[in-house]
Amino acid sequence: MKKIVPFLAIFTFLGCKEDLVKQPKHLIERSQMVNIMYDLSLLEAIKYQNPAVLDSNQIRPKQFIYKKYKIDSLQLAQNNVYYASDYKNYKIMFDEVVKRIENDKKKASALIKAEEKKNKLRLANLKKKKQQDVKVKDSLQTNRKK
Repeated sequence: MKKIVPFLAIFTFLGCKEDLVKQPKHLIERSQMVNIMYDLSLLEAIKYQNPAVLDSNQIRPKQFIYKKYKIDSLQLAQNNVYYASDYKNYKIMFDEVVKRIENDKKKASALIKAEEKKNKLRLANLKKKKQQDVKVKDSLQTNRKK
């Protein structure tokens, strides 16, 4: 009897180690799942910031993802639950998505600054040209008066 109790305790302990969520039949690779999460977050942000863009282009975020990655809603849901069951790795995946978004923000800000600088130079050149045109017109008018 004393030998059976430790055996049962060890067996019970090892039995609890089993995963709560089983791996889906069609497992999406981790890197592809990160890409899906990234695309979904961008599409959802667009949906809430400027829904007219999605409406005018007739884009539905979920259907776009299904078509792009050749998956269906059940496959996405099962894989999301599977990856979310390991919260540490799921957080790492989310951190990767956040990092990509931050990098995109930096790139977009740099492009906006470059475009603003280009527009300022264009405006300055237009002002100079306009001033030169005014001077030329003034000199023509003074010549006619004489």
